[in-house]
Formats: sequence, structure tokens, C-alpha cells
Amino acid sequence: MTDLDQLTQSLARNLKRWRGERGFTLDQLAARAGVSRGMIIQIEQARTNPSVGTTVKLADALGVSITTLLDYEQGSPVRLVPADQTVRLWSTDAGSGTTLLVGTDARGPLELCSWRLMPGEGSRSDPHPEGTVELLHVTAGTLTLVVAETPYEMGAGTSATFEAHHPHAYRNDGTEPVELTMVVSVPPVG
Repeated sequence: MTDLDQLTQSLARNLKRWRGERGFTLDQLAARAGVSRGMIIQIEQARTNPSVGTTVKLADALGVSITTLLDYEQGSPVRLVPADQTVRLWSTDAGSGTTLLVGTDARGPLELCSWRLMPGEGSRSDPHPEGTVELLHVTAGTLTLVVAETPYEMGAGTSATFEAHHPHAYRNDGTEPVELTMVVSVPPVG
């Protein structure tokens, strides 16, 4: 079984489990997430690999981290994630990408990601649920953070936090690669 097959199976299993634990019907989850009922059925039957955006929408609607949806075996109070077990969320041929390093659902989903954006590239994000907060720290290059249509230049060593229920995007308008670390805190489903 390939890594992609394992990821597809884990997502199918975990989506069914969390939808059941939340007591959501297919239609309720579809409405909360803004994802079609048919897509949720295909995911739960492991017949498709959804986009990162769709996976994030489903995780947000369920009030869990995407780590939890992609796989999360609980046990020890300490969970180590070796570099070869991190989850690549997206990437481009030029070398940009985001890697989910670790996540937890303690007091609401909390995720730590490592980003790399090559010159001229960027990534847009749909607004997250009300109460979601993102924290960023740029370690190399100059990031253009755009929140609610307003751009903010962030050079290496700069940190920021913002309410992520606003539309937001990350761009590299410079000539050097941008590297940053991000933490996303999503409020628990009430």
C-alpha cells in the first residue's frame, strides 16, 4: 500500500469516526463545511483524495485538526513525529510548500506548520471559523501577509498573530525563498 493509499484510508476512517462522534448527518456536515454531500461520501468510502482546502474545511467544521483527520493514534502523553512522518499539505514544482509538523486537539485543534515559499509564489486561505488564530514567525526572506485585503511586509525575525476568520494569503514578492513557522489554533466545536 502506498503512502497516498494509507492517507486516503486514514482520512476515510477518521472522517466517518468524527462525523459520528459529533452526531452530524452527511447533510449537516456538508452545510457546515461548505463541501458537497457527494464529496463527503467519496472521501468516507476512500474513493477520492480531496484537496487540502477541502480537508481543512472538513476539519474546521468538525472542530478537529487536520492532523486528526489524516491520522492520529492516541496513546502516550508524548507524541514524537519524525521528519519522515510529517504531512506535506501542498507543494509546487518551483519548491514552495507547507508541511504539517504536528497537531493536537487539546482545547481545540492546534497545528504547527513549516512553510517555504519560492519567489513569485503564494497561497490563499479561505476564512477559518470565528475564533481561529494564526501565529507566524518568518525565519528567512520577506513574507507578504495579506489579511482582509491589507498587505503586511514581514522580514526575517518578524512574528505576527491575526484572527484567521478573515480572508488571508501569504506571498513571496521578493527574490529569495521565504521560510516561516506557523501555528493555527481553532476553537473547539461547541
